[in-house]
Amino acid sequence: MTADTLPAEAPSTESDAPEVLTSSVEIISPASTPASAPPADEASAEEPSKKAPAKKSAGKKTKTLELTLTVTGSADGEWHAELKQGTSYLARNLSVAAAAVSRAAKELHEDLSNPIDEVIEEARTQQAARVSALEAELDAARKALADLE
Repeated sequence: MTADTLPAEAPSTESDAPEVLTSSVEIISPASTPASAPPADEASAEEPSKKAPAKKSAGKKTKTLELTLTVTGSADGEWHAELKQGTSYLARNLSVAAAAVSRAAKELHEDLSNPIDEVIEEARTQQAARVSALEAELDAARKALADLE
């Protein structure tokens, strides 16, 4: 049995990839050697060309994914969301809670959450004023009903 060791290839100075040194060991027993096998020196001459270092592909860019999330709120406190990828809608006119919008904005970034929270607070103030006006109208209607009895 013989052991042939190929020398490691010299690292290329043209690549930014980490240096990788390779070597191979071939163990040949006399019983398993085929009659048509090339001589050891011929095989070792072919091996370096097969083991050429992989070239780093130049300009490989990370694939980016662009999604557009649009959240729309009204003074009534109703919020809706839609999600687009390019020109295709993935979701449209989904009803979302104002609290969920606020939490999501806080998770994303403070610069997003502050203006959104201000809009939600303004809507909350307007709704509270509306509730007060409706309660006053309800009290007046109850009083008018009581006077009719």
